[in-house]
Amino acid sequence: MYIPFSVKNILRLALEEDIGHGDITTTFTIPEGHRSKALLVAKGNFIVAGMPFAKEVFHIVDAGTEFRIFHGEGSKVRRGDIIAEIAGNTRTLLSCERVSLNILQRLCGIATLTSVFVEKVKGAGVKIVDTRKTTPGLRFMEKYAVRMGGGSNHRFGLFDGILIKDNHIEAVGSITAAISSSRQAHHLLKIEVEVENLTELKEAVHAGADVIMLDNMSIADMKEAVKMAKGKAILEASGNMSLERVRDVAETGVDLISIGALTHSAPAADISMKIVR
Repeated sequence: MYIPFSVKNILRLALEEDIGHGDITTTFTIPEGHRSKALLVAKGNFIVAGMPFAKEVFHIVDAGTEFRIFHGEGSKVRRGDIIAEIAGNTRTLLSCERVSLNILQRLCGIATLTSVFVEKVKGAGVKIVDTRKTTPGLRFMEKYAVRMGGGSNHRFGLFDGILIKDNHIEAVGSITAAISSSRQAHHLLKIEVEVENLTELKEAVHAGADVIMLDNMSIADMKEAVKMAKGKAILEASGNMSLERVRDVAETGVDLISIGALTHSAPAADISMKIVR
């Protein structure tokens, strides 16, 4: 897959952070030309995501490192499965191990949590989407992992979508004023606005919002919001979304459910690298 230069630079910085002026333990114990094979082994059950980035870490240090993937992106693995085999200079394998695993474990964890939410709402006709609540610098990779888990991406950043939130509304005075000025400034982009109650929803619909985010609304209010906005705007439910509640939210009839926890609270998958000579 294509990996943007900015992402490759993040991986380089991560290697620099870990290796610094040199991996002294590896340098002192491993002969310079020594070669080995290593296996990436699943120590739990999870969804695979991020192998291209894990591979790139090794290639940044040594482009000749061989990386064979046995389980593709988005596939399910179980404890004990061998995910990949890496062959090359032993010093490279050992020096890149931690950074590669840190990225891979993080992304597999995000994909796995996303897949659980997606399964919870299966058949309800709703999309699970992420947010901008990502680890600084890792957004491209973390949003990629959401897709590998079956979820969808919300806007990538502040530059590619209009989302009028409570502080914008407070600063400008009203939902109507915020939507009007946004429409005049850019007539092609869809406009999303955050509302906290049905009165604000009514104003947003009347002002011509394309997408309306229902922030921390009750199930009863969401059902009413669906009736009020039917055929007029796409509805996105947001705020403190849990696995216990997400099915009930999906069945209100909303179109999207955005979940910050996909990227800010996903537990890392457990993966180890074992040298097998």
